[in-house]
Amino acid sequence: MKALTYLLFFLMPLISVSAQRIGELAPEKQPEIFPDNSWGADLMFGEGGFGLGTFLRKNFSQEISGFVDISFSESKDDREVEYIDYWGNKITPNKENRVFLIPLNFGIQYRLFTESLTDNLRPYINAGAGPTLAVSTPYDREFFNAFGHARAHYAVGGYVGFGANFGLSKSNLVGINARYYYTHIFGDGVENLTGRLRKDFGHFYLTLNIGIMY
Repeated sequence: MKALTYLLFFLMPLISVSAQRIGELAPEKQPEIFPDNSWGADLMFGEGGFGLGTFLRKNFSQEISGFVDISFSESKDDREVEYIDYWGNKITPNKENRVFLIPLNFGIQYRLFTESLTDNLRPYINAGAGPTLAVSTPYDREFFNAFGHARAHYAVGGYVGFGANFGLSKSNLVGINARYYYTHIFGDGVENLTGRLRKDFGHFYLTLNIGIMY
């Protein structure tokens, strides 16, 4: 019995220290620090079809980034109806011109929920605005040949969006962004369909961002 008492006497300090260690909270994980600059490509899928773009971003803080981007995509009138004939040709009745938009946007991106979400998922909201060049080409000519008869129309526009970047890589950037674009064309506007001029219109795009960070 005395031997057991002596054993407990010597073990109590060890038990006490172990209990204190078990009760201690694990140190809070520090947030990941990502490179300040990123550059890459935008793959755009929207009502007007497929589009391509490129972007350049600069982090000013953990939450706020600035960016510039430029893209090229087709814009269709919401009244256009496309048919496929017996031979597989695509036909849009009453279509006068194909219209392409080339917007140059400068904007701000704000990261959301930095304190409550892991760095593996980095949601954000963004908005940009800037000049836009609209290019119209005659629909009755072959697609590439029609650019020899293109007309330029000057416009201004912008977009607002919500998206997220994924992963913990410090070199590769992968993200997705849902955007709504608005465009105002100066002058008479553009004519997708015969007799229907468009000056103010919007498009929704789902954009896949693929790039590098440095």
